[in-house]
Amino acid sequence: MSDLILKDFTEKLTNIGDLDRLEELRLEFLGKKGLVSQELATLGKLDPTQRQAKGKTLNLLKNQILAELQNKKTELANQALEKQLNSEALDVTLPSRNLPTGSLHPITQVTAEIVDIFANLGFSAVDGPEIEDDHHNFTALNIAENHPARQMHDTFYLQDLKYLLRTHTSSVQIRTMENGKPPFAIIAPGKTYRSDSDATHTPMFHQIEALYIAENVSMANLKYCIKSFTEKFFGEKIDLRFRSSFFPFTEPSAEVDIGCKMHADHIDLKGSGDYLEIMGCGMVHPNVLANVGIDPEKYNGFALGMGIERIAMLKYGMRDLRQFFNPKPDWSACYNFKPHQIA
Repeated sequence: MSDLILKDFTEKLTNIGDLDRLEELRLEFLGKKGLVSQELATLGKLDPTQRQAKGKTLNLLKNQILAELQNKKTELANQALEKQLNSEALDVTLPSRNLPTGSLHPITQVTAEIVDIFANLGFSAVDGPEIEDDHHNFTALNIAENHPARQMHDTFYLQDLKYLLRTHTSSVQIRTMENGKPPFAIIAPGKTYRSDSDATHTPMFHQIEALYIAENVSMANLKYCIKSFTEKFFGEKIDLRFRSSFFPFTEPSAEVDIGCKMHADHIDLKGSGDYLEIMGCGMVHPNVLANVGIDPEKYNGFALGMGIERIAMLKYGMRDLRQFFNPKPDWSACYNFKPHQIA
């Protein structure tokens, strides 16, 4: 009987061409109701001598069938793999696919451009920590204890109010003056954080501040610096307006507006009739100089600060600052950014 079962199995195995049919064949012979299983079920009716002999024969048969099934399974798997490899073969002589080229983010490009312009005016770029203490972020800058900027609805505080995410890069100016001697001509670009979010504000944004400390510095020097920067950055003569303002760390203080025409979907710098504020500035307050150990009777200077996103918005005619954080890789093409390709 065992020889007949093996012969039947071998004939059927020869015609198997896929793994599904192979599984059906396994069940036919080794399943609970398979032919071998049915023979094994008859052992209980035999005497001990016959049971031992037949049981040994059936076990050998079962093991042989299992081995041949495994060999066939390996053979079919290899055939399937070979077929897949042949169907997916690559023609290495074909030209490569035209993949998009990566580029620097527009904010990175604009930051580098601003740094370069100020470098030509004699300013050096400096950096500082984004997590600051109260002294460097507020107190040393002559910001009063009850000033609104210190409130939790404006500032991201950490560790029981001892530390905070810096609200401006002015703290870098303080650290630079503490660790050096005048004259100073520095710019401080970097990330800053404020609890604010709308079309022209985001909780994290990029700011750049300039500081010039020397002897006999005047407001005329400040205006010349701003005028030179805006004309170089925007590539044309710009209509500027200085408005008297107040900042704790400068006196006198001013806000700088740029002439433009506001449209529903873009901003036109060549147009007129509207103004948009681009930066704050002023002469460094004597208290700030005294706080960092600089004699305000001998030295004075000016400071200015602007949001890099705001400047970029103006240059490229954008109306919503939040577009800078758009995850779609092709959004910048809508605003005529000129990609700086990565080699």
